[in-house]
Amino acid sequence: MQELLPQLQGVGEVSLEAVADLVEHVSEDMTATVQAGMTLAEFQSRLAKANQWLPVDPPQPETVTIGELLADNLNGPRRFGFGTIRDWVIGLAVVLPDGRLIRNGGKVVKNVAGFDLCRLFVGAKNELGIIVEAAFKLQPLPEAEAHLAKCCESLGQAEDLLEKIWASDLQPTVLDLYRIDGEPLTLLAGFAGPSADVETQSDAANALGFADEASLDYDTRFRQTALSFTSVAPGNLISTLLNLGEESFVARAGNGVIYHTSAKVSEVPSPDLQKRVKAIFDPKGVLPG
Repeated sequence: MQELLPQLQGVGEVSLEAVADLVEHVSEDMTATVQAGMTLAEFQSRLAKANQWLPVDPPQPETVTIGELLADNLNGPRRFGFGTIRDWVIGLAVVLPDGRLIRNGGKVVKNVAGFDLCRLFVGAKNELGIIVEAAFKLQPLPEAEAHLAKCCESLGQAEDLLEKIWASDLQPTVLDLYRIDGEPLTLLAGFAGPSADVETQSDAANALGFADEASLDYDTRFRQTALSFTSVAPGNLISTLLNLGEESFVARAGNGVIYHTSAKVSEVPSPDLQKRVKAIFDPKGVLPG
């Protein structure tokens, strides 16, 4: 389905405050369709009434809109256990630079109609088109959740702990290593799911020295200013952190993503490919980028 909207004439900032409705929530199918102007916190609040959620947790969900979540491919500490926002999108409505409204995907989890353009628009920073609506698959809210931390004397000790976790039966949903503003180097493991499972895994983590109950506030606190990141293979995480010296960081220890203040503003795997795709979707340069 395609609709022709008025031709866009050079776009700077875009406000989607006027399109912020929950279009549909089919709780029995665990899917929901929402307009891009709604904040993530409001969306999660609506879903929670049916004991469901969209399992992503970027900083400042009270101000981050669904459109920003998708356009900037935002994620948080639970990324290790639940994946990125791309993993949860099943359909998008996008306004293209020529004014066309296109829809890709659908409202059901199993949808194979046409090419999957959803992943192309997610993380494109509105350079290819403006996302105005999205459909997501959802998950039940976890019955229980626990976050346990251990202070480490060195990156070497942290590396030893990570190796013990990899060799164990633990299945953390969060696995972060961080050091912020001179505070102790800390390794945090989080677990979510049925209460009995979370209790069992917490006991196993306690045996490895994870004794301190913790929150995920460190991520929001640090990433208010440090949103850029370096991405490395998980096996190279510790050596990369050693090269940062005393610089503050928050690292996704299981994914190899390191947020730190000296990271480059934009790390594009293939800028030439990005430019070619941009030229196809926006040959007149209507959208920024």
